[in-house]
Amino acid sequence: MRLVELAWGRSGDKGDIANIGIMARKPDYLPYIRSALTEDAVKTYFAHLCNGPVERFDLPGSHALNFLLHESLGGGGIASVRIDPQGKGFAQMLLDIEIPVPAKLAENDGLAMTKESAA
Repeated sequence: MRLVELAWGRSGDKGDIANIGIMARKPDYLPYIRSALTEDAVKTYFAHLCNGPVERFDLPGSHALNFLLHESLGGGGIASVRIDPQGKGFAQMLLDIEIPVPAKLAENDGLAMTKESAA
């Protein structure tokens, strides 16, 4: 299912580094989110924007993850010619990624399955 069903997101920047915070809507969702959102998976998802490494950090007690996408903003701020030079839309883009969860969890929580996962 889409990550937006399982989490909230917020993003921004520091220089040429996009920062994406993902917080699970329920603590039970975090293991599935953590399993799917590896550094490599996020790097691949943002391959069209991210030229550097991706780092992932756990935020204990908050059921959240934080990602730093290096070299992702074309120089950042006023140095960039990108439409989103400060990374404000990066979380919204990531919330569209597909996250595998057990069908029973989705059913019990009334989560919307994607067409691909329902097939």
